[in-house]
Amino acid sequence: MRPVLLMKVFVTRRIPPEGRAALARAAEDGGLTLLLRMVSNSWAQAILLPQLPKVWNYSCEVEQWDSDEPIPVKELERGVAGAHGLLCLLSDRVDKRILDAAGANLKVISTLSVGVDHLALDEIKKRGIRVGYTPDVLTDATAELAVSLLLTTCRRLPEAIEEVKNGGWTSWKPLWLCGYGLTQSTVGIVGLGRIGQAIARRLKPFGVQRFLYTGRQPRPEEAAEFQAEFVSTPELAAQSDFIVVACSLTPATKGLCNKDFFQKMKETAVFVNISRGDVVNQDDLYQALASGQIAAAGLDVTTPEPLPTNHPLLTLKNCVILPHIGSATHRTRNTMSMLAANNLLAGLRGEPMPSELML
Repeated sequence: MRPVLLMKVFVTRRIPPEGRAALARAAEDGGLTLLLRMVSNSWAQAILLPQLPKVWNYSCEVEQWDSDEPIPVKELERGVAGAHGLLCLLSDRVDKRILDAAGANLKVISTLSVGVDHLALDEIKKRGIRVGYTPDVLTDATAELAVSLLLTTCRRLPEAIEEVKNGGWTSWKPLWLCGYGLTQSTVGIVGLGRIGQAIARRLKPFGVQRFLYTGRQPRPEEAAEFQAEFVSTPELAAQSDFIVVACSLTPATKGLCNKDFFQKMKETAVFVNISRGDVVNQDDLYQALASGQIAAAGLDVTTPEPLPTNHPLLTLKNCVILPHIGSATHRTRNTMSMLAANNLLAGLRGEPMPSELML
């Protein structure tokens, strides 16, 4: 009988049931057994994974922080200690301190996100740790949210709803609550990646006259579908009626949308950010909105998250802020959790991950 090597995994939050089911199926597919046990503020599963060749049978003990709220750093340090695998969320900062707490056993990090700016990638690469993430599966949901947020913001829907509730709706008025429409407009997209393209694809039927985009380099093949023009960031700011930020957060994009950017925008322009909060200088955005330098803004991401309830941006009627719900559909979150679980299991087996970030 072959010896069994126990591999520990720590999961930093409750994940959708499909992700847990993916772990259970891995056991069932191997004709093996599944044991569930409760551990104080966590749950743990011991799963006998399919045999690896040659010497060892592998079993995997998965302990999960039993809460929908972020795990405290001290608990994360405790939970990850000695772990071979970590399944985390974008709100979990995995830095050198956490990696040190994990120790030399840690071989796989699977994040339930497409963004990886919460991971200390240089340190992770130095230690030879593999990283799985969840690209592609949230593209459509995020693009839908971006279009919803743009329309909600430019047509002033939160203001209109509030007027109905507070008695401000007294009669039909020709100029009351007028906003801006997409027909014959110019839309600028910062970052024409998967999500940027999906946004443009959904906006095109609204009668957008012209698409502009900016990024690290031209993407003529992807842009051809929308006849989108590659321009500099200042040109995009100056010429667009609507701007949607859909780029990754990198050193080059951090603080990209700042005072200079907003000063170049039209007074009638609407700004939307669904990428990362740090792409925008929020103090500069507040000044641009409060002074009437730009018409309105819609944000699904902020710095920090959650945004404090006394933040100045929340005092503005022309600023719509959502709690980072770009991928928040049942189908998408379930698919993300399955992919994160499968990345984790593949990494523990030493197999190719369905979606591995190549470091």
